[in-house]
Amino acid sequence: IEIYSLRVDCRVTSRFAHTVITSKIVNRANESREATFEVELPKTAFITNFSMSIDGKVYPGIIKEKASAQEEYDTAVLHGQSAGLVKITGRKLEQFHVSVSIAAASKVTFELTYEELLKRQLGKFELLIKVRPKQLVKHFQIDVHIFEPQGIRFLETDSTFMTNELTEALTKVQNETKAHILFKPTVDQQKINPELDETLLNGDFVVRYDVKRGATAGDIQIVNGYFVHYFAPQEMPVFPKNVIFVIDRSGSMTGRKIEQTRDALLKILRDLRPEDHFSFITFNSKVVEWKSSLLQATAENVSSAAGFVQTLSASGGTNINHALLTAVSVLDKAEGLPERSVSMIILLTDGQPTSGESNVEVIQENIQKAVNGKYALFCLGFGFDVSYKFLEKMSLSNGGIARRIYENADAALQLQGFYQEVATPILMKIEMQYPENDVEGLTKNNFKLFFEGSEIIVAGKISNELDLLPVEIKAQSHASDLTFKEEAIVKEKGQVFQNQSYIFGSFIERLWAYLTIQQLLEKSISAQEEDRKTLEGKALELSLQYSFVTPLTSMVVTKPAGQQQTELANKPTEAG
Repeated sequence: IEIYSLRVDCRVTSRFAHTVITSKIVNRANESREATFEVELPKTAFITNFSMSIDGKVYPGIIKEKASAQEEYDTAVLHGQSAGLVKITGRKLEQFHVSVSIAAASKVTFELTYEELLKRQLGKFELLIKVRPKQLVKHFQIDVHIFEPQGIRFLETDSTFMTNELTEALTKVQNETKAHILFKPTVDQQKINPELDETLLNGDFVVRYDVKRGATAGDIQIVNGYFVHYFAPQEMPVFPKNVIFVIDRSGSMTGRKIEQTRDALLKILRDLRPEDHFSFITFNSKVVEWKSSLLQATAENVSSAAGFVQTLSASGGTNINHALLTAVSVLDKAEGLPERSVSMIILLTDGQPTSGESNVEVIQENIQKAVNGKYALFCLGFGFDVSYKFLEKMSLSNGGIARRIYENADAALQLQGFYQEVATPILMKIEMQYPENDVEGLTKNNFKLFFEGSEIIVAGKISNELDLLPVEIKAQSHASDLTFKEEAIVKEKGQVFQNQSYIFGSFIERLWAYLTIQQLLEKSISAQEEDRKTLEGKALELSLQYSFVTPLTSMVVTKPAGQQQTELANKPTEAG
């Protein structure tokens, strides 16, 4: 079985990435053989299309509601149930895997399309392409086109498998608003050494970039009646933070995990700003406060805290409820904190609540009542013994996010990286306002906090008659209350994309649908049962309308007669 051509075509238009992977395979044997198509794609992406064509006959993947697809599938396959076609393979990727039997001398072309909105983190967008053909490929290429009307501020490519020879196969062309990256190694360049038919191509190919930002009220783009508004203010004073680290030291944290936690906390302590206040609460079955109140991050206090962190050891049960309630009450009682400051609780745990209150629903209620919208709660789940669903619901209900920390050698770096994302809050209570009568289907437009290096994105539909789209942003910075205003001339904005031949015309509409689905699904996690059904209903409708494989839909892949006829591609989630 020979993969004679493998192409990755990626077009990024104003952060929205549309990627098509095409693999062409020929069976050189004199009997039928299995041809396999295996690609890894970002977890944040939605698959939108898949097809196989065998000797000219096309077998398309059809996207349906998950429940009905499952029923059909169960009927088709009463026995010999095979796993779905998609599974999570790491912290950033999931794998799509399908194989089909093809006759001697036959050819098959696999084509997979997926889309995602690139998310700005720590000041850059990242486009991740996983490369692993497992054999030498005669025609191999990665072709990336980026168009950012705001202008490209910087652009870099990075790869885990580059050699000097392979660098010669990489070209980058860039002007003010566009970039083209082409990676096209010959068979010889792909070889580990000239004698062996083994490939070097195994790993990540990454493009990172950021855009230029001029206007204070962000950047508005409009195509075919849909708008997207990007807002990422720069050079603002940073809010002082009041942070309580709530650290699990139950028995399961023993060994490498508690060591990595100590390493990460020592580095995080060094990153605190002098005007920040902080404290630690550690817990197993018992809850221990390092100090009874928050301390300012003076050199002396930081060094005393480092001494404490170095003594952390692990044993006993897990009382998450009492630990978090203690953290909330420390913040409630705190005195002498800076008037305009941001208070947050960062929980790190590796297990289920086992002592004290152990019913997760009761814990969620207790915490939400106690926090009452005053503080942001971030939950970090270490490894796979945590109930990620519980942590996710708890953080989303309290203005924060959850993140899984993978038990790898770089766990300390993952913890630190997460802290860096939330270390510099520069705005709070951000309201993005648009004319009510002229805009519908507006995505989330109120945000509790804005962290430096990230980006706020709002999208919606505008009425046909609208010539001017006025925008008003209200927010609080450390120094004062702010108002930004901007007006977008609809006609002018529409022209920006008109002469870009390679852009698919409805890309802002698809971006809007992608963002709306992501937000509906996120909202449904912390919603009550009734609301959850409504939110999921809307998300399902959009997933079907725009053909996205989301946690609510499935793609049914049908194979030629005589083979296991149907298989399902579902979207896996972090919570499983």
